[in-house]
Amino acid sequence: MTKQGSSQAGNNLDPWYHHYAERAGGLRASEVRALFAVASRPEVVSLAGGMPYVAALPQDLVINAMESVMRKQGATAMQYGSGQGVPVLREQILEVMALEGIKAHADDVVVTTGSQHALELVSKLFLNPGDVVLSEGPSYVTALVIFRSYQADVEHVPMDDYGLIPEALREHIARLKAAGRNIKFLYTIPSFHNPAGVTLTWERRLEILEICRDNNILVLEDNPYGLLYFDRPAPDAMRSVERDGVVYLGTFSKTLAPGFRVGWALAPHAIREKLVLANEAAVLSPSSFTQLIISEYLSTADWKGQINTFRGVYHERKNAMIAALDEYLPELTWTNPNGGFYVWVTLPEQLDSKAMLPRAVKELVAYTPGTAFFSDGEGRQNMRLSFCYPTPENIRVGIRRLATVIRGELDLLDTFAGTGSLDSHRDNRRFGAPPPDIS
Repeated sequence: MTKQGSSQAGNNLDPWYHHYAERAGGLRASEVRALFAVASRPEVVSLAGGMPYVAALPQDLVINAMESVMRKQGATAMQYGSGQGVPVLREQILEVMALEGIKAHADDVVVTTGSQHALELVSKLFLNPGDVVLSEGPSYVTALVIFRSYQADVEHVPMDDYGLIPEALREHIARLKAAGRNIKFLYTIPSFHNPAGVTLTWERRLEILEICRDNNILVLEDNPYGLLYFDRPAPDAMRSVERDGVVYLGTFSKTLAPGFRVGWALAPHAIREKLVLANEAAVLSPSSFTQLIISEYLSTADWKGQINTFRGVYHERKNAMIAALDEYLPELTWTNPNGGFYVWVTLPEQLDSKAMLPRAVKELVAYTPGTAFFSDGEGRQNMRLSFCYPTPENIRVGIRRLATVIRGELDLLDTFAGTGSLDSHRDNRRFGAPPPDIS
């Protein structure tokens, strides 16, 4: 092979390094995904990954649906399908969304390979290098990975216990427009937020929609957890009152099982058309087999009752986590969600959740560092704890181990730097460092 000059050669590990497109530089390993290998060890209590507790789903429900599909529609199930999705499933998705106040037409639903695929397609359609995506700070880790892969800049808007702060959104938009930046959409997880666990109030939903409408900004509403409430339902979806300015993303990964990889996007007509074309370009068609299984399940099983079962399972585990935090780490602050999978914890300011993680794993407990949920390196004072997968007993064990790690870190800092004990840090900010200067 001809020896190439240094401008064409790769690095020591990858001979094709200089051949990649520029956008490949935005592809990085997710801190959450990197934890899965460690967290899967049986001796480690994982409070890290947001894996649904699929064991609460009776196997017979799925097995019967599979057998029925193969007996009645086997040839169709194993064949290519529509790039928009199976029509009967799209009609059934309307029934699911109606539980959150959405009225729509099946023609405006596009079935995707999980809702994350829908997020990828929307980003592919809208984002050019240098465009701006607005999102809560913190925000869903893989969404940030996708936006970065399309070379977009993420601007985090502060949030509090009631969700994204409308006035902060106004100020961010004004500052970005004054700087000549191109804002493509607002990405939001309004119900039982990942990772913060909080829920956007109805009044704020309406105000944020008005702000985005006035500024010609599309809203990308990601709603994987909306039906998994505990004491009371979340407010209706933003899409329930705004048809033309919202693309709504849903999934069966949390209310059924993630292994089916079936999600959807509900979009305004023109965007829907382009989503279908993008879907066909990416995967040709979503899996007919898994779509028909889910359709059969929705037709024959008590799927609403099964969602209620999941609510009970997750509510019990959330209560176990809050009780353990109260017992073992009462000096810290955390969110107390009314649904979903996650609790967002704020540490004393001198601790670094990312640097502390290897020591936590050594103590056989795993969590997700807060830095995974920011695009700008913030979040070192925070961690996301997931209560969806471990048993209540293991959650208690995990929090006890975590308390040992945190107290050990503080004792070490106190010994060498005189920073004080945990008792001196009761007034931590729940969402981490002070909000960025938005003046």
